Amino acid sequence: VEELKDCARNKLAHIDAAGGAVEAIEYMKCRLVSANSERIARVESGETVVVGVNRYEEGEESPLPSGAEAITVIDQSAEAEQTARLEAWRRDRDDAAVTEALEELGAACGSDRNVMPASIKAAKAGATTGEWGDVVRAAFGQYRAPTGVTTSPSNRTEGLDDIRQAVDAVSTRLGERLKFLVGKPGLDGHSNGAEQISVRARDVGMNITYEGIRLTPSEIVAAARESGAHVIGLSILSGSHLQLIRETLVELRCAGLGDVPVVVGGIIPDGDAARLRAMGVAQVYTPRDFELNRIMLDIVQLADRQQVAAE
Repeated sequence: VEELKDCARNKLAHIDAAGGAVEAIEYMKCRLVSANSERIARVESGETVVVGVNRYEEGEESPLPSGAEAITVIDQSAEAEQTARLEAWRRDRDDAAVTEALEELGAACGSDRNVMPASIKAAKAGATTGEWGDVVRAAFGQYRAPTGVTTSPSNRTEGLDDIRQAVDAVSTRLGERLKFLVGKPGLDGHSNGAEQISVRARDVGMNITYEGIRLTPSEIVAAARESGAHVIGLSILSGSHLQLIRETLVELRCAGLGDVPVVVGGIIPDGDAARLRAMGVAQVYTPRDFELNRIMLDIVQLADRQQVAAE
């Protein structure tokens, strides 16, 4: 116990020396991602036993629901109904009053005034949360939290040599370093999976683009175009995978990137996995797929097939 307390005090002293929690947020996030990466490596090697994952995998059939009933999904009609209510709200409000209130809010954001009175006025005039947010973002920008995924590879090399050689080989055929984009579309904030995939891909020699959580399909497609991604990986644990992946694939095709392979990971029932593959998704991964090196080899093969097809 004393050893644990001393370790905690040392960590807190390090954070204090960095200027406190706000200043040390990137350090803390990096350490969390790094520690989880070390844990995953121990699970892969068998050093850490996880029942049902790398030991005692066979058992009785689960009494819990499976298939479509295993996760909570959003009725697509609910979105249409909400959109209709929003459009009706905008039709019935006083647009002049909304415009005036939002302009006042923008002026307050651009000064040292308290923005709360202007925000209340905008709400009472009928401004939507989205319109309020657009004004505030225009003045202050949009905060993007640190991802914890650094560009520098870790010192861990055990078990990665063969994959690194495969990455080097396909990169030579591509004429540039294999580029892998990892994206998290939608409002899902569970980032561990995306972070660990990004870290392992970085450590085996891929050029990684990962911008964190809560991105729109349009933002992911723009990042894919800008980075020149050879393979795109999408992580979704919110249950909205069918809708978000469909939107992303449509936007990729509209952007002329329909030939870029897409892999998806998340809490995805078998039936939905089949539907995703029918949409054009190359691979679907679930928490059962804990062997990250196998996923890395899949990505290498997909990039290689893309290169062959281009030739």
